[in-house]
Amino acid sequence: MAHALALRVATPMDAAAVHAIYAPYVRDTPASFELEPPTEDELHARLCATLQQYPYFVCTDHGAVVGYAYGSLHRSRKAYDWSCEISVYVAPTHQRLGIGHAMCVTLLEALRAQGYCLVISGVTQPNAASMALHRRVGFEVVGIYKAIGFKHGRWHDAAWLQCDLRCQPGQPHTPTEELPPPPGPPQPFPTLGADIIARCLAAGTPFLKA
Repeated sequence: MAHALALRVATPMDAAAVHAIYAPYVRDTPASFELEPPTEDELHARLCATLQQYPYFVCTDHGAVVGYAYGSLHRSRKAYDWSCEISVYVAPTHQRLGIGHAMCVTLLEALRAQGYCLVISGVTQPNAASMALHRRVGFEVVGIYKAIGFKHGRWHDAAWLQCDLRCQPGQPHTPTEELPPPPGPPQPFPTLGADIIARCLAAGTPFLKA
């Protein structure tokens, strides 16, 4: 059967599907530094809490959720308010279909529309596919924490990457001292208009493969 991939905003009803995708990543890989898979109820609570401020998108295939991506808090101190983190997970059955790329593009467009300036992402090493994906959508490596996480009987390095939403991919960065102040705090995701959200979804959809 041909794939019928589509992007949409997540709802609390997606918690079971998110759990089915995420639990094996926690249980079987070092991609997440959680040691035990959270319950479906916990992921339901996290999803609801995320949607109060940050975007949360899913990719579906014939209506079934096969990937998800969301924004989250980077640091709680107020000067960090214009920065956030992202997480992206795709079901193993749906790798190499452009889903991660499409969700990242959509997520970054939504965060830019909200007023975020800098997006952070951590990637357990080695993970060539994830690193390549991040670079394709505009991230650059800013550092590597050596032996920062202990899981599955060994230590793991983690690369940290950032994407500056104030400039387009490939453009030179404005020196920090020349950047203007932000116009105001980032607005909550639910306050974005339906037309803006539709534009964000449209930005990512062309990267989905049939």
